Amino acid sequence: MTSFKVVPTATDGPCREDSIENLKIPSAQEQFKSNHNGDTIVLGIEGSANKCGVGILKYSPPSSAETCGTYTILANPRKTFIPPTGEGFLPKETALHHQNHIVALVRVALLEAFPGEDKPESLLSAICFTKGPGMGAPLQSCAVCARTLSLLWKIPLVGVNHCVGHIEMGRIATGASNPVILYVSGGNTQVIAYSNQRYRIFGETIDIAIGNCLDRFARVVGLSNDPSPGYNIEQEAKKGSKFLTLPYVVKGMDVSFSGILTKVEELAKTERVEDLCFSLQETLFAMLVETTERAMAHTGVKQVLIVGGVGCNKRLQQMMEQMVEERGGSVCAMDYRYCIDNGAMICQAGILALQFGQITKLEDSWCTQRYRTDQMKTIWRAP
Repeated sequence: MTSFKVVPTATDGPCREDSIENLKIPSAQEQFKSNHNGDTIVLGIEGSANKCGVGILKYSPPSSAETCGTYTILANPRKTFIPPTGEGFLPKETALHHQNHIVALVRVALLEAFPGEDKPESLLSAICFTKGPGMGAPLQSCAVCARTLSLLWKIPLVGVNHCVGHIEMGRIATGASNPVILYVSGGNTQVIAYSNQRYRIFGETIDIAIGNCLDRFARVVGLSNDPSPGYNIEQEAKKGSKFLTLPYVVKGMDVSFSGILTKVEELAKTERVEDLCFSLQETLFAMLVETTERAMAHTGVKQVLIVGGVGCNKRLQQMMEQMVEERGGSVCAMDYRYCIDNGAMICQAGILALQFGQITKLEDSWCTQRYRTDQMKTIWRAP
């Protein structure tokens, strides 16, 4: 292991557990172990799409009645499968990419989290992994690794809903205790609010996800997949000056993007790329802001949390902030380290489940492409 060069991937300090107002962690749990310092440490594996990530997260309990427990990311490396310009990432190729990198990522994460430790695995309490949703073959590749490590190190597994992982990472990183959530990524577009130990979906896309819409548009106009199509669209949009009218499809709380994609592909034959990018962003994000505002009005919540890979977009954050400020609220958003799929977010949701006694038996450690956000019970939150 000493042949690896460790590049820091966890640069933030501890996050206080009282910032998110979860239920009090049960004092005695037989389902998991803590290390000699009394800390609970988990390793998380994410690989639902083209990002393969491994995170290590530590929970340090309060040292006295006056102090507060904290969650600290110890390591969070990842590798991204980047297909050639004009192509998307296919399940078989993506799975092979994850298989080629997952072991090295685990080793690098352990080196960063536990420098100088001869047996770092002895400090771990559980292996968390993405159970779904996502692409089948990449999910399976990472689940196999999680099962292997669980058996090898004799520690339990914790299956995590990918969407809930994004939400819990956002809550702890920003301190947003009970926000309306806009979840925007390559495979998902949802407006979410919490109720009775479930993250309830108020509205969503009825066809393709916003990230998928952006990716497919980028392929049409020849934008690179490096570092991501969405990022390159955002940069081109900053140069745009002409707004092109595109279909605006909001149906109640739901949105539709396929018609917009068809129209913008037609316009790509005659219009400038930067104007197309500008117009596409403005239209898509306006639809998302509208449905999020409706959810705020219905729930009475004044805070919005943006999660998922598309949530890195500064223009989306700006438009959302303008709407929320007019309602007397605030927006919480993150940068690419935690918006984009990563292992630490799987750790965060996984350690919360573990601390409240939820583990996944080996025979139940299958993964699925369809795992709705509201299917995972969040037993760590007050009903």
